[in-house]
Amino acid sequence: MNWFKTFFWMIVLTVILVGAGGLLFGRSGLIIAFLIALVGNGVAYFFGDRMALAAAQAHEVGPEEAPGLHRLADRLAAQYGVPKPRVYVSPDPSPNAFATGRSPAHASICVNQGLLRILDQEEVYGVLAHEFAHVRNRDILISTVVAVLAGTITFLANIAQWGLFWGGARDEEDQNPLAVVGLVLFAILGSVAAVLIQLAVSRSREYEADRTGARVSREPLALASALRKLERATQAVPSQTAQPAFAHLYLVNPLSGRSLAGLFSTHPPLEERIRRLEAMARQG
Repeated sequence: MNWFKTFFWMIVLTVILVGAGGLLFGRSGLIIAFLIALVGNGVAYFFGDRMALAAAQAHEVGPEEAPGLHRLADRLAAQYGVPKPRVYVSPDPSPNAFATGRSPAHASICVNQGLLRILDQEEVYGVLAHEFAHVRNRDILISTVVAVLAGTITFLANIAQWGLFWGGARDEEDQNPLAVVGLVLFAILGSVAAVLIQLAVSRSREYEADRTGARVSREPLALASALRKLERATQAVPSQTAQPAFAHLYLVNPLSGRSLAGLFSTHPPLEERIRRLEAMARQG
């Protein structure tokens, strides 16, 4: 099913790019935008994970640099029956984590320095169990593709805004009011559309990853405790590296309260996630 969703969002990327190209640059823009869409889909599939890790300023760590993280990763890889992902650490002081990659065999897990500072080993285990669930459930590919899609839409919306500011509508648009209206709407609503696309693929995935991680680790309260700490800490220590296009990849919303992505949260309410995990613990 995730393969179908990934293909669907790749088609959405192509349609939006071609439509925006036509609005901005006319018939020649359609052809150029279609070629860009083909390249963009390829980049999203093969290099989207590298873009996410680069945005987080993350660096790969070996067992000698982060023995605790690697012990937990080895343990969870065996429990989930997946190849061990590459392990990265971001210098971001805001506590958070994410998984990315195009398949379980090409997966990476990134943990922020801020998370390692405030969570104990059981809580880190609960967080990694959640991220491994994204890897096993093959959420990571669709999330990475959508990240590139959201970034592309936002970029095009910014171009449209500058085009309108400088009177950059193409000559034919002077006689085509519908094209002008379309360009204005895209400039205004493009960024909102990017966030809504992230929201569409993120919320149900987070609930499922919570459930899967808690079931496999048998420690639902560890993840609940981690989420409770992260809820407070991410408000007090805003992320220094997270980009809006990649916000939905993270365990909790890294942009809460400081951007459009915080206004339209790509994540389900933390209170509800904690409540469900505590209910799982009571049920045994």
